Amino acid sequence: MKTVDDYNFKNKKAIVRVDFNVPLDAQYTITDDTRIKAAIPTIKKILSDGGSVLLMSHLGRPKPDATSGNFYDEKYSLKHIVSHLSNLLNKPVKFVTNCIGAEAKNAAQQLKNGEVLLLENLRFHKQETAGTESFAKELASLGDVYVNDAFGTAHRAHASTTIIAKFFPNDKVFGYVMANELASIDKLLNKAEKPFTAIMGGAKVSGKILIIESLMNKIDNLIIGGGMTYTFIKAQGGKTGNSLVEDDKLDVALKILRDAKAKGVNIYIPVDTVAGDAFDNNAKKVTVDSNAVPDGYMGLDIGPKTEKIIADVVNKSKTILWNGPMGVFEMDNFEHGTKAVAQAIAEATKKGAYSLIGGGDSVAAINKYNMESEVSYVSTGGGALLEYIESGSLPGVKAVVE
Repeated sequence: MKTVDDYNFKNKKAIVRVDFNVPLDAQYTITDDTRIKAAIPTIKKILSDGGSVLLMSHLGRPKPDATSGNFYDEKYSLKHIVSHLSNLLNKPVKFVTNCIGAEAKNAAQQLKNGEVLLLENLRFHKQETAGTESFAKELASLGDVYVNDAFGTAHRAHASTTIIAKFFPNDKVFGYVMANELASIDKLLNKAEKPFTAIMGGAKVSGKILIIESLMNKIDNLIIGGGMTYTFIKAQGGKTGNSLVEDDKLDVALKILRDAKAKGVNIYIPVDTVAGDAFDNNAKKVTVDSNAVPDGYMGLDIGPKTEKIIADVVNKSKTILWNGPMGVFEMDNFEHGTKAVAQAIAEATKKGAYSLIGGGDSVAAINKYNMESEVSYVSTGGGALLEYIESGSLPGVKAVVE
């Protein structure tokens, strides 16, 4: 695996695929710059070698205008990121209003060593997501070396994440974000110390079937939480009230329980639930057994008995993967379980466990509680992380390695 550390960028123009798909508010102010900050070390390495940097990224999911068919959308322009990126790098960042064409080509040709140029949103061209080779070739013509540092999009075979690599047969490397992500997953999947505990939360079983199946041969403990709890509860004959249940996945839940038993994996399903009479922070709350949620109520968080069980399991673990919250943590009245799990993981990490947090909502929770520095690794790409664990590789990884 070649990284930026294995390459001398002196007098080279590096075209770097970053993941600047960050949230913006109504005034186009960045509300979470985690992904931008993550890319800074890679950019600085290239510049310190004496090279220049062309940055390309997507932002959001622009749709074509009904009249013109044009994909340009003001709210998805990367121009909103220029000022913040300049501050983080402590140097001016140049910007062009397209990622291909004469303007982009001229700006790339005039770029001097030590300078940074940000190209406009790749997804303003439908050829990006279609993986069109001619579009990838045009992007490739802007640089001398290709750096993929966008783990969050490595599971997509898009023009800038995968197809472009073929135009740099001897000059393609991973940035630090990609290298660190791949090393952390390798540690999790191939070098995990036992006991290994996976904590799976979130709304639906359907989104977690493949990852649970692929982890079943590696883990010792599987903890279920979040909305998908109630599919497992109903599958076993429990009463779930108005809780979220995937009725077409009851047999899948039962199969997961059978597989866990056959493979000697301890599976933990919440024993108590904090339920509300509406999906609302101010809903009337009751704490009940998970298999006895009253009519008119829905499970919105795990209860105190479950918190203690999870803390005990996590406390004895040497490797921990957390994907998905325990409840509706965005609502303060139903965040207690998610916060308790985050604290338990932090405690175990302090004692020497390796903890990997992956998936948008788990990362959002860790950030909400300012605990990023108290766990071993926080993944920047939820979907990519899950797909890598499920399939063992990603298109964006293969393209650079091969």
